[in-house]
Amino acid sequence: MERTESMPAQTRPPGVATTDPGSVLLPGHDVPLGRYTTVRRLLPQRTRRMVGAWCFVDHFGPDDVAQRPGMEVPPHPHTGLQTVTWLLDGEILHRDSLGNVQPIRPGQLNVMTSGHGIAHSERSPADHPPLMHGVQLWVALPDSARGGPADFAHHAQLPRWEEGALRVTLLVGELGGERSPARVHTPLVGAQVELTGAEQASLPLRPDFEYALLALDGGAQADGVRVAPGALLWLGTGRTGLTISGEPGTRLMLLGGTPFEEPLVMWWNFVGRSHEEILTAREDWMAGRRFGTVADDPDPPLPAPTLPTVRLKARDRAGRTSS
Repeated sequence: MERTESMPAQTRPPGVATTDPGSVLLPGHDVPLGRYTTVRRLLPQRTRRMVGAWCFVDHFGPDDVAQRPGMEVPPHPHTGLQTVTWLLDGEILHRDSLGNVQPIRPGQLNVMTSGHGIAHSERSPADHPPLMHGVQLWVALPDSARGGPADFAHHAQLPRWEEGALRVTLLVGELGGERSPARVHTPLVGAQVELTGAEQASLPLRPDFEYALLALDGGAQADGVRVAPGALLWLGTGRTGLTISGEPGTRLMLLGGTPFEEPLVMWWNFVGRSHEEILTAREDWMAGRRFGTVADDPDPPLPAPTLPTVRLKARDRAGRTSS
């Protein structure tokens, strides 16, 4: 998915208070994506840029696309990251420069690893369902993996289980003794959690992980903090469990991982470590080098925006510039 702009959102906007000293509610803001889709961008924000290695969180829908084209994102490049795509409603067709053509539907997972460089497009098929609702997430690759080969994997079967009043689907990483088949490169977890009853339920957490909870739909409280649909509750580290309650049918996304200590430069669709690295990636994309070609896509590749006149600075997970 194309990143369309830098994120100037505040960490705690006016009227949004910190209920728990160990948590911060991040409401996000709307960003146009492609021609017909608007997403709510939750990460990165000015002073909270990451949750573990999760460095980018877009939540889109639920949107009525019965009489509209749905998602239309032409070919664009990525470096230094993995994209994780998860749908609650709808269908999206993924094409990439490795030659993969893969539809994704609710309950299935797409994980694309850019490594040193890949290009892809994302489009709703012409005959698509009437609703579109889902998330696209980015995972920053550590130095040990970010220069490696590109890869793509589709997972139609994922670990699913009941835990009290919760129905859990594990997308990536490990949770509750289960492990996802999706390959990741840092200790990580991403899971959809659905409330099946009105009673209070709990999830086991790792105190060395940093966590956040994204409300996808319905209404929920996490450790007493109300989380409305489209908001992200940053939970920090040091927790061994999380108490959740709310309306039956509410769906949430739990994100977590060990704090990512490598400072990053994030610009457009690239995740790097320096201004020069991003500049080279942009030049390679515009010159038709490195990223390959997305075959059979009806539109030309997206041109990269102009770099800012100031140097891009590497920032840590809290938004501080590195020395």
